[in-house]
Amino acid sequence: MECRKGCGACCIHISISSPIPGMPRGKAAGVRCVNLTEARECTLHGTDLYPQVCRNFKASEEQCGDSYEYAVRYLSELEEATGPGA
Repeated sequence: MECRKGCGACCIHISISSPIPGMPRGKAAGVRCVNLTEARECTLHGTDLYPQVCRNFKASEEQCGDSYEYAVRYLSELEEATGPGA
């Protein structure tokens, strides 16, 4: 599945434990990536700076559904189920 233009749910609602440009300690779930524009588009996508952890994330119908709201709900539930203390 191709990412939906302007979705960015994964760039906000999942945690990233590895360093990414502008966020040397990664980011917590629910924290917007500094590389995400107000239109929810990644400024690094397609460049050499695009982090490997982001390259490895593959959008799927199960995770992303048919809307931003679905993706937020699914990814947030996934984070809660797999995060520390789960």
